[in-house]
Amino acid sequence: MRRVQKPGDIDIVPAGIDGSWEDDADCHILRLSLHPSLLNQVAEDMGHHVGKIELLPRFQVRDARIEGIGRAVKADLEADTPSDPLFIELLANALAVRLIETASGGFPAPEKHGNTKLPERKLRILTEYIEANLDQKLQLANLAMVAGVSVTRLKTLFRNSTGTSVHQYVIHRRVEYARALMATTTMPASEIALASGFAHQSHMASTMRRILGQTPGEIVRQASEFRPNLQRSA
Repeated sequence: MRRVQKPGDIDIVPAGIDGSWEDDADCHILRLSLHPSLLNQVAEDMGHHVGKIELLPRFQVRDARIEGIGRAVKADLEADTPSDPLFIELLANALAVRLIETASGGFPAPEKHGNTKLPERKLRILTEYIEANLDQKLQLANLAMVAGVSVTRLKTLFRNSTGTSVHQYVIHRRVEYARALMATTTMPASEIALASGFAHQSHMASTMRRILGQTPGEIVRQASEFRPNLQRSA
């Protein structure tokens, strides 16, 4: 077959399918691969019979959700500072969900639990675990294990319980922890970045600027101005 490729065209090629193509002009392709075990696990989490989920070869698919996931991955690959692995795991999980939806007729599996939330005790255990391990590379599978739910269910239940995604929650907690260290200690910024789970100092600075609208330097200056006033008041 011959075809004209357009930005946003998506080819779905199941594992084990042989094929080749030749481009008539320069072409840039973002290729994303998912391990079959991830698809099987997500299918089970969604309540599908794994043996009945069959991905078929499809070419020039137009799907806004898959395209959005692909663009997010592309942006992360091109960023100066890669995102937290937790973010990439969430994207991979979301891509698996969408591929399974398209294989089962293009519609999401019916939500069996409505707006069910994590039990208060499990949510507390999970948030305490996150708080105690902010300096570590948190993995989605580990968080799901702590909460006692599947990875796919964790995404939904956590958002229902907190109003935000797991990744955004972790990022905001890291930012708040870093701000607290800047305001109450004299630790160097490089050490604060690592203690808060950021890849390095510039990663912390760009994240704080995006979320708080302030740079680490501005936060430290505000804290130093507040301390003398506090001492005089005492």
